[in-house]
Amino acid sequence: MNYEVIKSRHSVRSYTNQPLPTEIRHVLTALLDECNSNSGLHMQLVCDEPKAFGSSLLARYGKFSNVCNYICMIGKKCSQTEELLGYYGEKLVLKAQESGLNTCWVGMSFRKGKIPADISNDEKLYAVIAIGYGTTQGVAHKIKTAKQICPEIDSAPEWFRRGVEYALLAPTAVNQQKFRFKWSGENRVEVNSSWGFFSKMDLGIARLHFELGAYPIKVEWVQDAN
Repeated sequence: MNYEVIKSRHSVRSYTNQPLPTEIRHVLTALLDECNSNSGLHMQLVCDEPKAFGSSLLARYGKFSNVCNYICMIGKKCSQTEELLGYYGEKLVLKAQESGLNTCWVGMSFRKGKIPADISNDEKLYAVIAIGYGTTQGVAHKIKTAKQICPEIDSAPEWFRRGVEYALLAPTAVNQQKFRFKWSGENRVEVNSSWGFFSKMDLGIARLHFELGAYPIKVEWVQDAN
């Protein structure tokens, strides 16, 4: 994934009426199917559906407008699901950005009862990703320094430092950036996150960004019990 695509991606909450082109829908659906197959998730793309965000106090509170397309972040009711959704959902976010679209991770500012998704009894809708052509390209937010998420970064190899740089560009709920990385020798990386709003999903997003930055090194993740 091109660094400029990652760097230029910002959360966008207001969208135009321009529909998603058929060819882009096919690209997103193909990647979505691949991600679901690899992860066991049940993410679904919903297009031309305005009710989930329409006439909603939550949507207005979250300053969302004209959201008619979104990806439903659905998976099993288990402890690993949120991190998986973050990791694979961000793959879709970056593909959308690469395709000229805008996106926003959304945790609560929508009406779950209005979403026409296929959800089995052992599954849950954890979040959605708004997607479409934004009225703006969004703006960059203040981020932490590399030393704040990895105090020992100066002694780490270049690929690790690059991974941290990419991870700092990962979107997180209310810009928390609760994750921490530590080089554990060779290609091993320890990662953990303190408690926070949607922190598990944020960790999955950050892990993907780190891997993209560390490429072609194949990261071996070492995650603590917390």
